[in-house]
Amino acid sequence: MGACVTYLDPSGSQIGKKESIPDTARVLGRMFDGIEYRGFEQTKVEELAKYAGVPVWNGLTNESHPTQMIADMMTIKEHFGKLSGIKFVYMGDARYNMGNSLMVTCAKLGMDFVACTNKKYFPEAALVEECEKIAKETGATITLTEDVAAGCKDADVIYTDVWVSMGEPDEVWEERIKELSPYQVNAKAFSYAKPGAKFMHCLPAFHDLKTTIGQEIYEKFGIDCMEVTDDIFEGERSIVFDEAENRMHSIKAIMYATLGNA
Repeated sequence: MGACVTYLDPSGSQIGKKESIPDTARVLGRMFDGIEYRGFEQTKVEELAKYAGVPVWNGLTNESHPTQMIADMMTIKEHFGKLSGIKFVYMGDARYNMGNSLMVTCAKLGMDFVACTNKKYFPEAALVEECEKIAKETGATITLTEDVAAGCKDADVIYTDVWVSMGEPDEVWEERIKELSPYQVNAKAFSYAKPGAKFMHCLPAFHDLKTTIGQEIYEKFGIDCMEVTDDIFEGERSIVFDEAENRMHSIKAIMYATLGNA
């Protein structure tokens, strides 16, 4: 018998509004074999997991994006044959889900993680400290730097994400463009990396003018790309579509392992 999937958008559920999260969790747990939550508050997905009685998968919150990590690490291993010792550079806003999750994951897997950005956008000190403790056990390193040349030196992977995250107001674009433009992933950044270095991005990406937001940003600020230039995104270094495909394979593996079928 095939699987049945139900999508509940914000208007399709009263979770946290007219119905408490524990109550919603217990209702959904009676109807479904598993629940994937994609939203904002980390506390919501944790409360769902506490009360649902079925596996709950974090599809993305403000704080973390663990399922993306499985796809990303799968992609790196496919291209490099290993994870331990890989120098992984994250450029851009490293304060939220992607920066946090990549730093934690690299620490656990013995990788050399670099957050290369304006210090305003460094991950929180408490999480950095936690990752440094993990790194001492795994052989990983954690580096925070504002220096693009030093940060990208001998990189195996350079990774970025959009400069304005899901749920943030449009008004922050001007500030982000001003403060994060020096950390755009471009040919100069890759000139410091290893010859075989790869580019990764969890998508969507603003690398051209083929999106509504891209056009609006061009009209307001006169730039035709943001966090990554089109030549890097479309070039031979880019493995973003391998990465995107691996989201499907990794999610299936996570579901298989946690639904008791392994």
